Amino acid sequence: MSEQIDDTASAASRRRTERKPVLLRLDPAVHEALARWAADDLRSLNAHIEMLLRASLKRAGRSPRDAGPLPRRGRPVKER
Repeated sequence: MSEQIDDTASAASRRRTERKPVLLRLDPAVHEALARWAADDLRSLNAHIEMLLRASLKRAGRSPRDAGPLPRRGRPVKER
């Protein structure tokens, strides 16, 4: 029985860590401004947009309870 609970928890954890690709169309000037801002904060444009969206959700009181943390910055850790 505990194995089934562990498997369910593991599956839920995997779903939260999978990243959803999104196509986003932006005005070129908005894209450039966001890219400069992201570079100033040493972030990728993608990470910066996600950070801004999460901050907006939090301000609006709409943060999802089951959202995982922002991915760590830098290169991914190699699995052993």
